[in-house]
Amino acid sequence: MSRPADTQTALLVELLAAIADGDKNAFARLYRLTSPKLFAIALRILKQETRAQECLQESYLSVWRQAAIYQPGKASPMTWLVTITRNRAIDLLRKQRTQPVTEEAEIETFCSPGNPVSITDQMAMQKCLDELKQEQQDCIRLAYFEGLTHPELAQRLALPMGTIKTWIRRGLQQIRQCLES
Repeated sequence: MSRPADTQTALLVELLAAIADGDKNAFARLYRLTSPKLFAIALRILKQETRAQECLQESYLSVWRQAAIYQPGKASPMTWLVTITRNRAIDLLRKQRTQPVTEEAEIETFCSPGNPVSITDQMAMQKCLDELKQEQQDCIRLAYFEGLTHPELAQRLALPMGTIKTWIRRGLQQIRQCLES
């Protein structure tokens, strides 16, 4: 049974506060509640199960070490956790690009069957993404699903980095507004 979003958020905030105090049980519970989604994000970016597992492990080590710096007023707990995981995955992807790559798993779209996000959430996200201008869609997909950085996007699309940043920022704002409505 799924919790309402505000109850889930409150629970995650409590767990992060307990982790900041060194509570290992809170850490285990946070892991159980959030690891499927964070693993899917890492897998989407890295496209290799073993690399995604490594990313997830390193991400949770960062959470353990940095739980005390989490500020609920700045971001939701899931946003904070996703950011840690996404950044770690991008770091690993950069390392991986300098080495030969053998892909074990490929995720075609955000709405893949292996993604632990509910079908309703997937459909809502896809609907909101489809409402954006094509160039915003492309930038967001390349940044969040392929793990490209702003400079890499600017180079690939032959556009100024400021334009890329603006398209992504405005696109994410529109998606947030769409999902909230």
